[in-house]
Amino acid sequence: MDKNIFKLRASYYETDRMKIVHHSNHIRYFEDARISFMHNIGCDVYELEKKGILIPNIEAYAKYKKPIKFFDEVCVEVKLVKFNGVRMKFEYVIRICETDEIAATGFTSHCFADENLIPKSIKHSFPEEYKILLQNTVSE
Repeated sequence: MDKNIFKLRASYYETDRMKIVHHSNHIRYFEDARISFMHNIGCDVYELEKKGILIPNIEAYAKYKKPIKFFDEVCVEVKLVKFNGVRMKFEYVIRICETDEIAATGFTSHCFADENLIPKSIKHSFPEEYKILLQNTVSE
């Protein structure tokens, strides 16, 4: 499967009174896609955390275009569009698989930090991960 595509099925508990997936879950879908992407390229978030590097979210944005309903299968495309060793930015497109319609777009921004949440560059302390992320960055 494409390292940039993450598939999931909308769960009943994610829906709201209007019978559509609550908007807050789109940010969760972004996170699931980002974690999967990083694992697939060989820069596993869990392994980074074990080494003392955290990746806090510093910004999140979503634009909603079409409702996702219970049991819809969605494909989340994720792209790493900015990376400088201290910060990175991901862009996302959520599509309803059956129709290929765009349900939402958005982005998240992150920094690398130590366990005290002090921002830090990974360029010299984690050169392998730095190289992997740099190689998987596409321009906006």
